[in-house]
Amino acid sequence: MAKNKLSIGGIVYSTNPSFNRDDNSIGDKKNILKEHQHLKIKLETKHRAGKAVSLVLGFAGTEEEGEELCKKLKMFCGTGGSLKENEIIVQGDNREKILKWLLKNGYKNSKII
Repeated sequence: MAKNKLSIGGIVYSTNPSFNRDDNSIGDKKNILKEHQHLKIKLETKHRAGKAVSLVLGFAGTEEEGEELCKKLKMFCGTGGSLKENEIIVQGDNREKILKWLLKNGYKNSKII
């Protein structure tokens, strides 16, 4: 079951009568260039019934950019995966393939941890 989260910037209630929440700033993510992103790739098997997945951590961008990167990595590796909580999950041990693709496509600060 998917949880729907509404990001309101941590503000629950304000007693200030002149308070005005700026809706344009909420949820905006800084557009960081590929060259400046520090992506880390790691293998994980915890809580997955012994199945291995490759995680790409540290992606900074919008939800749409994350989905697009996830889709490209899944196609390159020939496997399934998803994007959850700004972590790209690719099924199987594909760390070397993912690193190769990221370096080839401009993510210069990527590494396997």
